[in-house]
Amino acid sequence: MVFRIRPSYQDFSLTYIRDVAKGKSDVTIVEIGAGTGIFTRALLAHPEWSSAVKEIKAVEPSAGMREVFDNTIKDERVTIRNGTFDDTGVQDGWADLVIIAQAFHWCPDYDKASAEFNRILKPGGSLVLIWNLEDRHRARWVAQVRDRIEKHEQGTPQFRLNLWRQVFDTASYRKFFQAPEEKAWPYALPTTVDITVDRASSKSYIAVLSASDKAEVQSDVRKIAENGEGRVWIDEDKKIFEYPYQVFIVVAHKK
Repeated sequence: MVFRIRPSYQDFSLTYIRDVAKGKSDVTIVEIGAGTGIFTRALLAHPEWSSAVKEIKAVEPSAGMREVFDNTIKDERVTIRNGTFDDTGVQDGWADLVIIAQAFHWCPDYDKASAEFNRILKPGGSLVLIWNLEDRHRARWVAQVRDRIEKHEQGTPQFRLNLWRQVFDTASYRKFFQAPEEKAWPYALPTTVDITVDRASSKSYIAVLSASDKAEVQSDVRKIAENGEGRVWIDEDKKIFEYPYQVFIVVAHKK
């Protein structure tokens, strides 16, 4: 099935995170920045996770996203609450894993967040950061789309800027966590011109543009995708082609 706007999380990345939990059953997870539950749903549906999860405490500051989460995830093991990176409301030493999917680059205070992660993790627990990313290096058309939309970021702390790496230099991180382990995998998703335009339009910094500016971006992205420099077809008759992506994971084990 062709993904519409936001890609979900690949099975191999969830298997890797399962290994981080050291094969432990009855895993307790705090998911911070859970949003509408895209990662949560993928985790619960994964065969290696479906029976391994004891409880997930999701944390999300947006009331609107929490409402969507509540309406779409019906599992007695899962709850969602208001909270932030440095104020989760979770009790001390509760979690085997703290997982942050597609969100940690928005963290405003890395030192306070590191202290909070340490507080809520059990001894031997781990922090997992995961992102799905368009891979601009594997197709020229993807680089062209990224160049076109990145003009509108307006100083927001996007993942690609690597500002989030400052966490590893904070006093709290160095005190409580081991050196980070990083891993990336390439993959590709099926897409069409329309879906590529929708994907670009879903970026937060594009969604807030004026109607005329947004229409201009959409038109330019459509032209880029239609030209498709470096495109790899999946089904040319149906106009379905590869959208190169990578999944990037950082794991930090508690000392």
